[in-house]
Amino acid sequence: MSDAGNAEHGHDHPKHELSHYAKRIYAIRDLLIEKGVITEKDIQCQIEYQEARSLANGANLVARAWGDAAFKGRLIADPKSACAEMGIDATAINEFVVLENTESVRHMVVCTLCSCYPRPILGRPPDWYKSFNYRQRAVVDPRSVMREFGLNLPDDVEVRVHDSTADIRYLILPLRPKGTENWSEADLAKLVTRDSMIGVMDPLDAIPE
Repeated sequence: MSDAGNAEHGHDHPKHELSHYAKRIYAIRDLLIEKGVITEKDIQCQIEYQEARSLANGANLVARAWGDAAFKGRLIADPKSACAEMGIDATAINEFVVLENTESVRHMVVCTLCSCYPRPILGRPPDWYKSFNYRQRAVVDPRSVMREFGLNLPDDVEVRVHDSTADIRYLILPLRPKGTENWSEADLAKLVTRDSMIGVMDPLDAIPE
């Protein structure tokens, strides 16, 4: 459709209009390329790297650990090496700790100062994780926070809250849902949610066929 046609139908707004800050970013990018500091290929590689950092990485790690006891042992003992086994680059994390939930102990992660988070494993943190409300209440009354996510724990289950920092990041290994004994790794990964790997809720329940 021509520009005139667009105008006739009320669609004469400029396309791909950039904000002032976006224009500055592109200008800096072009200058760095012109000066030979970076290349277009460098930028594309970084974009692809960032896009590969998603919660699917964490879900795949959990699913593998659920079905492979030896891998689970390696994941807990040396998380970065276990990640490397699955082609996941966790080297950007200074210290990486995997905490396994049990029937008697549940773990929950918060960053009380800002939003420290294992991005190579879980991608971008959700907005609620960065909020002052969560950062404060997760420490003071974690059970109430869990209940708001739909997780009601018995009184005899211990809740341990871990403070993520620039030096240390955590991944929660949630309990495997019952009724998934013969499930494939791919199907198990579908039950693993981001929130279950932060610790505020359990994985999805197995749906009977």
